[in-house]
Amino acid sequence: MTIPSHEDAMLPVLSTLADGAERHRRALADVMADHFRLTPEERAQLLPSGKAPVIRSRTGWALSYMKQAGLVSTPRRGWYQITPQGEQVLAASPSSIDNDFLMRFEGFRDFRSRSRNESGSGEVGDEVDSAPETLPKQAVPPDEALDSAYVRLRTAVEAELVDTIKNVSPRFFEELVIDLLVRMGYGGNRAEAARAIGRSGDGGIDGVIDEDRLGLDSIYVQAKRWEASIGRPEIQKFAGALQGQRATKGIFITTSTFTREADEYAQRIGSRIVLIDGRRLASLMFEHDVGVSPKRTYIVKDVDGDYFEES
Repeated sequence: MTIPSHEDAMLPVLSTLADGAERHRRALADVMADHFRLTPEERAQLLPSGKAPVIRSRTGWALSYMKQAGLVSTPRRGWYQITPQGEQVLAASPSSIDNDFLMRFEGFRDFRSRSRNESGSGEVGDEVDSAPETLPKQAVPPDEALDSAYVRLRTAVEAELVDTIKNVSPRFFEELVIDLLVRMGYGGNRAEAARAIGRSGDGGIDGVIDEDRLGLDSIYVQAKRWEASIGRPEIQKFAGALQGQRATKGIFITTSTFTREADEYAQRIGSRIVLIDGRRLASLMFEHDVGVSPKRTYIVKDVDGDYFEES
């Protein structure tokens, strides 16, 4: 069975609370995973942001919406309990509960109105990140939509980065590699890294860079701005050059790709060689702000429960 939407979870969640006991949001998410017979893989599936399981997020949104409608309350942070109004709903034996169903309650109508009029900044419980705009039936929760949109935007930018990198000069590509490695914490300062990477190749090695700012170990680097895939012979040459230097660590960077044989060879040899293809290079550049700049920023806020704890 697929992971339920937040609307699919509403009635089962409310039914679980029917006995009047308080339950924590995470415990309710576990109950929903059992109710919908999710596989271990589905239970472990994370939001695109990687910050929380999908089933926990959707259970949280179901609780948040029903709280706005007055069907559940939060006697303490993260804990939920059915209200008299929620009991009345269950007594009517509804076949389902969804956003349209909740619109019959004034509290939920007010909440939706605030969400529209205040650009999605209306109040919600501590179980979600931001208030939603008007959602069509079975739409994904806003936090999932935001995460998914971010992933799509990042993927598009990284694809554009790959195309751009392939068109720069060899010298600029060398500078790009230096900038990235320094941003990642290698090579001490940029001048030291530039001197190291700028060396002429020696037996398949383009340069040497300190692994840390103290220079306790060195990493040998080879960078190739190629269109064709890098095969096993090139990795063998690099591994041989490392052995000639009695080195155990190397980074092979390319703007293209590596063949399966190259990947398999790098994984089973004694030297530790990290292969970075064009896609991974673009991802690292995005992550470490090399060749990209912020376009706009959204800050998603949550209620600070600690602030409201009275001593």
